[in-house]
Amino acid sequence: MALTDEAIDKIKAMIVAGELEPGSRLPKEEVLAGQLGLSRNSLREAVRALTAMRILITRQGDGTYVSSLEPHLLMESLSFAADVSQGHTALQLLQVRRLLEPQATGLATALLKQEDLQELRNILDRSRTVTTAEEFVAHDIAFHLRIVEAVGNPVLSMLLRVLSTRTQRVRIVRGSQTSHALNNAHQDHEQILSALQSRDALLATSAATVHIAAVEQWLATSLTDDPIRRSTTDSEDWPWHRSGV
Repeated sequence: MALTDEAIDKIKAMIVAGELEPGSRLPKEEVLAGQLGLSRNSLREAVRALTAMRILITRQGDGTYVSSLEPHLLMESLSFAADVSQGHTALQLLQVRRLLEPQATGLATALLKQEDLQELRNILDRSRTVTTAEEFVAHDIAFHLRIVEAVGNPVLSMLLRVLSTRTQRVRIVRGSQTSHALNNAHQDHEQILSALQSRDALLATSAATVHIAAVEQWLATSLTDDPIRRSTTDSEDWPWHRSGV
């Protein structure tokens, strides 16, 4: 194990053990280095790495502190990893979403209020009037996240927010291919909403699974057929312009 990795593990162990609590200030560099049996150079590298992970926060002229360790901070590294993911890594992230989001959708059937259902209806209606891919993706993300947030689990919401917002490139590429794909997305959303309105947890779970699995299947196929897709930034190439959707 590299000395920097060892230093990182030792500081993490102190946090897990409660020796360093959220918001607490780290001992001075020479003190902590001696306490952990590390060189000051290794400790500095570890502090830089943990700061990048948002586990530690460095305040200019004041010292280094343990962050609040809130999930939204700690998941920023995952957010970046998802954002830059390509190929099979993007597919694996989508598979994780497929495992989590349908279950959350099923749970939401008993928790969504009438105003939530109305907002979901409004989101879908607005998604049919957009003129750019980015607008459609924004509505798509809003629809799914509104459902997940009804479950009331902030960690689950944050994790799926990371997975959903960072897989939008997959959705854009899929939607850019044919009007048929876009129509399928609309139909999938309508089926999910219908199940939610009926308070049918099993049907809602199934509809969400089918929806995400379709994206997953397309991506898996694209990786074997043609991993480099054409640009999706030109709105004139979008299927609703060709099909009149």
